[in-house]
Amino acid sequence: MKKRIILRFKRSTIDKPIVYKLVKDYNLIFNILRANISPKAESMMVMEIEGTEQNFKKGIKYLKDLNIDMESIEQDIRRDELKCVHCGVCTSVCAPDALHIADRKSMKVEFDYERCVACELCVKVCPVKAMSVFFD
Repeated sequence: MKKRIILRFKRSTIDKPIVYKLVKDYNLIFNILRANISPKAESMMVMEIEGTEQNFKKGIKYLKDLNIDMESIEQDIRRDELKCVHCGVCTSVCAPDALHIADRKSMKVEFDYERCVACELCVKVCPVKAMSVFFD
C-alpha cells in the first residue's frame, strides 16, 4: 500500500520524532516530498508512505492519536488541458520527469501524475498558468 498524505503539525507536536516512529514502530517506508517545518508556528509536510495495509493503518492511528491533522492526496498538482500550450517550460524544472516531451515531432508535453512529487516548481514557471495546486 502506498499513499501520499499531507501532515499539519501543531506547535505541541513539532518536537516529536514522528517520522522515526513510523519507520521503527510501524515498518513504513517514507519519502518526504515537501516540508515547511518551523518550531514557532504550525508546520506542514507532504510525504509518501508505503507499507503493508495493516502497518499503514497502525501508523495512521498513531498520527491521529498525536492529534496531527492529515489529508490524503492522490495528486496535488493539476494541469488545465485547455490552457496548456505545450511550450515545454515545465519540463525544464521537473526533476522526476513527471512532465516530459514524449514525442519530439509533436512536442506535446505529457503529464505522468504517478511520477509527480508535488514540488510545485511547474506551477511557478508555467507562463499560461495551466498548472495549479489542488488539495483533495
